[in-house]
This record gives sequence, structure tokens and C-alpha cells, in this order.
Amino acid sequence: MAAAGSRKRAAPDQEPTTCGSSPAAGAKRQRYALGSVDDYEQLDVVGEGSFGVVIKARDRRAGKKVALKRLHGAPDFDAVKVEAACQHACRGHPSIVEIKDVVADAKTGEIFLVMEFVGSSLRDEIPRARPEDLVRVMMRQLIDAAKKMHSSRVIHRDIKPENILVGALGELKICDFGSAMFMRPAGKPYDACRVGTLPYTSPEQLAGNRCYGPAVDMWALGCIMGELLTGAPLFGGMTEKELLADLSDNLGALLKELYFDVLPELSPSAREVLSGLLAFDPEKRMTAAEALEHRWFAEEGKKAEFPGFVPLFGAHALVRLLFMFTAVLSPAARREAAEAMHAANARHRQSSGRPDGKTIDQGIGYILMALALVLTYVLH
Repeated sequence: MAAAGSRKRAAPDQEPTTCGSSPAAGAKRQRYALGSVDDYEQLDVVGEGSFGVVIKARDRRAGKKVALKRLHGAPDFDAVKVEAACQHACRGHPSIVEIKDVVADAKTGEIFLVMEFVGSSLRDEIPRARPEDLVRVMMRQLIDAAKKMHSSRVIHRDIKPENILVGALGELKICDFGSAMFMRPAGKPYDACRVGTLPYTSPEQLAGNRCYGPAVDMWALGCIMGELLTGAPLFGGMTEKELLADLSDNLGALLKELYFDVLPELSPSAREVLSGLLAFDPEKRMTAAEALEHRWFAEEGKKAEFPGFVPLFGAHALVRLLFMFTAVLSPAARREAAEAMHAANARHRQSSGRPDGKTIDQGIGYILMALALVLTYVLH
């Protein structure tokens, strides 16, 4: 387990395994009534993966910013239709990126998916441990998005921090449905090769089981929950065979090590959710609906009425806005502010003598530290 310091850490930019079509598949061009990419002014490249390049653009007609996903290689129209259909089936959910259109470049034949523009990925902000209350609000959004996908008969199959975007107010949105598929009847296999990214791949996929279900997404969400709590990937740094053997033989010991050595202050209810999401047997793994009904989320009460990280008028929301202000002044400001406040809060917990790590003036301390950082950047 990488978080405990006893396992190799996964490379953040590890690419997913894909079941790509041959060039011949894309060469069989079919006629579709697609819009023109010329309707969008392309601004900056904001991301790139194994499936394509994501470009920040402006809709010339509406004047709004959008994201264009340009697919690599010769267009496979069947693959484009599946990705667009899966994402469209999940439309209307606040934690899933909305697809707006599919357009083409008449000169090159390239295909673009037009989506709402959100912001940077969770991977850019994840290299630090987060408090349990914050993780609970974040996981509520992600699990609710999974519930929407699964109720729409969609399996994402590549949920990872790189495929989770963070909005201006901290709201999370799952994106990139390039590996997504509609659920197949029980016993009907999926692709012949593994899809997804190794540190977030479920045991059944590692074992070569092609007749899996939505539980593969729940395993990935369990991996992300652990990573949010610890600041490091739980699994990885191994081959598929090595990782499967490690999970098969040592998963219980790995979780015990996590709970008692790395996260001793984690609440019993949070441990129940994490263990439920990381159940080795997919039949025993928590579903999205079961997870949302767990008492861990009930303990949150009314604190998560705002769909972002924190309540709109809470202390942490003000800190988030201050982060945005410092980020304008310096590209590294938000990360520096987060690290400084995290360290300051840790020192305050130690000096307070509170074994549960809770401090009465924690929010005030966060605000004062953020204000100090803002003044520092203004004066310099």
C-alpha cells in the first residue's frame, strides 16, 4: 500500500490500457450530419491522454467557453457514437461533465466532442492528505455520479483523478467516457483486453474476468477515497499479475495497516465505507446506492447542502475563494496556501491536546492563514 510507505508509488501519469480499433476500422467512414469545428475558436491545450487531446475553446455563436476533445488517429465512428451516447445518457447530473455536441473538421476529417468547460483535474490537486469531513463531501458527489451512471446502464471503466475535474467553487465532475460502455446482459463478456488504469483496476478485471459489472467503478472510487485521505495512491507500482496476487493475499492486511498506522483517526463509519468499496469480491462490494445510504454520509447532516467541497457560507468556502485569489497572483499560490494551512492545522491539533484532532477555532485559523498569504502576495 503506497500510502503506508511500504508499497511502490504509482506514477501519476500512468496511461490506461485501451482496446483501440485498428486503422482499418476508422477507415470505413460513414456519413454523419456533424457540425463544424470552425464554430469554435481553439484557445489552449489543457490536457492529453491516450484517447485524445482536450482543448479549451470559445463557442463563436454563444461566446461561452467549452472543451473540445480531439480524438487520436483515424476516426472510429462506432467508438465515437458509444462514447457520446454513454455521456449523453448521464446528462443532467451536476457531477458529470455535460456533452454538448459532436463536430468535425471538414479539412482533416478529425472528430471533436464538445463538452462544458470545467477546469483542472483532481490529479493536479491531490498530492496532500485531506480531512475526513472534506473527503466525505467529495465522495458524496462522486458516488452520486456513479449512481446516475449505473442507473443509466453505463459503466465508466476508467474513473481516476485525471478523469475528475474540479470547478471554480470546488465542485467535482467525472469526465472522459472514452472507455465507457453500456452494461451488457449477465454472462456476456466485454472487451478481450483490460481497460482502465492499473492502480484503479478492480481485482476481477486483473484476473481476466470479462463478465464484470458496475462494481468495477465502485472499486475505483474506493481507491480514490483512500488517495484523498492519504495523499498517495493506495495501489500500484506493480504489474497486473503482481498487483492481483498482492490484493488476493494481502488486501485485509493492507487495509488494517492503513487504518491503524496511516489513518488512526479515521472514523469507524468511514472505514466501513472504504472497506465496502474495496471488497475483493464484487458481489460483496458496495453499490453506489448502498454507499449513499450508509451512516457515514448521514453524519454529514446539512453540511453538504452546497454541491461543492463545502457549504457555501462555511469557513472552508471562504478559504477556497481566497485560494482562487492567490492563484491569480501566482500559479503556485493555491498549492502553497493549502500546504501551509494543512501544516498549521496539524501543529494546532498537537498543541490543543484533542485526540480526535478537532479544534474549535480550526475554521478561523484557516481563514487567518489564507489572509496572511493573500497579503504576502499583494505586497510582493
